[in-house]
Amino acid sequence: MFVGREHELSLLNELWIKKHAAFVVCKGRRRIGKSTLIQQFGKTADVFLEFQGAVPDKSITNRKQMDIFVEQMCSQTNMPRFQPESWQQIFLFMAMSIKKNKKTVILLDEISWMAAKDRSFSAQLKIVWDTKFKKYPKLILIVCGSVSSWIDDNVLNNTGFMGRISLELTPAELPLHHCNMFWQGRAARISATEKLKILSITGGVPRYLEEINPTLSAEENIKRLCFYKEGILFNEFDRIFNDVFDRRAATYKEIVKSLVTGAKTLSEISSVIAISKSGNMTRYLNDLVESGFISKDKVYSIKTGKETRSAHFRLKDNYLRFYLKYIEPFAERIKIGTYKDISIEDLTNWETIMGFQFENLVLSNPPTIFKLLSINPNSVLSATPYFQNSSATQKACQVDLLIRTKYTVYVCEIKFKRKIEKNIIAEVYEKISRIPFPGMLSIRPVLIYEGELSNKVLEEDFFDCIINFSDLLLE
Repeated sequence: MFVGREHELSLLNELWIKKHAAFVVCKGRRRIGKSTLIQQFGKTADVFLEFQGAVPDKSITNRKQMDIFVEQMCSQTNMPRFQPESWQQIFLFMAMSIKKNKKTVILLDEISWMAAKDRSFSAQLKIVWDTKFKKYPKLILIVCGSVSSWIDDNVLNNTGFMGRISLELTPAELPLHHCNMFWQGRAARISATEKLKILSITGGVPRYLEEINPTLSAEENIKRLCFYKEGILFNEFDRIFNDVFDRRAATYKEIVKSLVTGAKTLSEISSVIAISKSGNMTRYLNDLVESGFISKDKVYSIKTGKETRSAHFRLKDNYLRFYLKYIEPFAERIKIGTYKDISIEDLTNWETIMGFQFENLVLSNPPTIFKLLSINPNSVLSATPYFQNSSATQKACQVDLLIRTKYTVYVCEIKFKRKIEKNIIAEVYEKISRIPFPGMLSIRPVLIYEGELSNKVLEEDFFDCIINFSDLLLE
């Protein structure tokens, strides 16, 4: 089921208008739909060739990777099988199969796996691009991978590819109104609350959304996906971490674990996992950001609307938090089948964790929030969680989402609770009173919620806008 990605497809289709070959880079989180996006785009070509690297392990030598690639190439073209001497030779043979008058898309998927045992891989690809591939005006070559750090080091930040990249894509999670489509014809009959339970685990990751069975309740879907040993999400964590981070997976896992209970600064993360604030820690965090697992929320100045040096790291991937909190600790019980009858809402601290998950879903959908608030996206100076430390002149404060335009600040409270009472008004009022807003700014409090909203909240008429989760699903 292919849903959304109109913007990415539009950018790719624009490449056909140009009169020269295009080199495209597509990177991002595993299961986010990178390959599916390129396959969908490949339908616009006369020829679509797809190659995938083999998962690297001790048995996969460079020779084996090349043999696997040649096997794929020969099965998709009329070329005879041969014993390759190098990747450069393979790419030269591939170039021989291209027809100048045919629109051709070539996808090199999981390129870091292909290159795992040959440090000169990218250099060899660059040589053939310069001498052969770029001479085909109707060719679009796309390199794709989940190990974003490899792509950054060997392609995007490699001087050999400087000026050669036509387009860089990093597909994000699907917006909520596209997620809604995975309930198909039943979407209108299923409550937003039930959808939220599933989305709190899957986020907007297409591969996970594909596993939704619309005929089953949220509880049954979650049990089937997470609490059966055969469930796709039971073993998913180790699979994606080992595939993406290889031998360093354990370190990355510790960083992610430190963020389960909330956002932290670089210093706080280093303290929790006992690793110094070295260049390695910065690299680890950047890798997790680039891979789509965590978010680096920059702090903006209230006075200027400009970025400061401060930043908080947040676990933005809903599946990872759910796995670490509710699957991994009970893995043995799940394996022997004694965890199947667990009630989802009886899970420890379920409402608290759902608060984090709900907040992630909202923060991943800024265009929808702008639309519901009638904000012109071009007028937005910043839109991010806000953190204020205590000092001699001000008290500590945290805002779930603060949207700053030239003349207005929207203070957004994101709340998941069974019953949302009138006291939420006092909470938000207190936050606003602690922030030193410049006098020329209008302050507009906003409530984005899921749960039962007390009539007293409406009667007070404090919030300038109240957005229910169901509104986000329909935009």
